Amino acid sequence: MGLADRATYLLILSRVGPVALAVTTSLNINFLAKPAARDLIADGQLLKLGKRLAIAEVKMRSDGDDTLVAHATVTYSIPPRDGLV
Repeated sequence: MGLADRATYLLILSRVGPVALAVTTSLNINFLAKPAARDLIADGQLLKLGKRLAIAEVKMRSDGDDTLVAHATVTYSIPPRDGLV
C-alpha cells in the first residue's frame, strides 16, 4: 500500500509541482498474487487531475514478471495554492 501511495504522490507532484499538505484521502487496493522475492515495480497513471482532487490507478508487479500482484486506486486532496478555502 505504501508503494501505491508513494507512486501516486510522485505522479501528482510531477504534474503540479511541490504542494504542501497534499494528502491521501482514499486508497483502495486489491492484492492479486503473491509477489516474487524481487523488487516491486509500480506503474501509475493519472486518471483525473482537478483543482482539489487527483485520482490515480497503480498497477504493481514483480521485476521481470508481467503478472499483476496488486492493483490500487488512490485519491489525493490538493489544497488551494493561494491559501483560500
